[in-house]
Amino acid sequence: MKKTCIILGTFLTLLFTACEGPAGPPGFNGFDGQDGVDGSIFEALVFEIDIDLALNSANNTFEFREDFSAHNIQLYNNDAIFVYRLEEVDNGLDVWRQLPQPFLTDLGVLYYNFDFTQYDYSIYVEPDYNANSVAPSLVNNKVFRVFILPADVNFSTKMEFSNMNTLMKATGITEKDIQQFKIN
Repeated sequence: MKKTCIILGTFLTLLFTACEGPAGPPGFNGFDGQDGVDGSIFEALVFEIDIDLALNSANNTFEFREDFSAHNIQLYNNDAIFVYRLEEVDNGLDVWRQLPQPFLTDLGVLYYNFDFTQYDYSIYVEPDYNANSVAPSLVNNKVFRVFILPADVNFSTKMEFSNMNTLMKATGITEKDIQQFKIN
């Protein structure tokens, strides 16, 4: 009985492995999408601005506002914006901090913050004390990097967006790709 099962099993294995049916129908052609990196439709973009923020007494803030069109940039629905402030230069290396960012002073806390629409962006310094008392060094000649990430770029939810260098590496942006603007 054991021999019969082995012979029958071998026969069935050979029978089914040797079977080959006709080829199936060809698949449908897909639609052409937008070109990616090589076509340069729109990829992640970083630009750097050196600015003085202006006092807005009515809001007790310092502010800078600019249209994206000033840099020939068009945002699309759901694009993400990240803003980083140059904290310091340590042994020749730039140290960037993601906004919003609290900053402790002798007078209290102030916050570097930002907002944006599809057409413009604003950077703020919001003190929890009288804005007239903010030291000029905290609002003049400040360097920020604005990172625009297209909505259709898929990243892991575990991506560390607070680290600008990680984000640049993931999107293939290098220091030489960053446009720099002095706006004072």
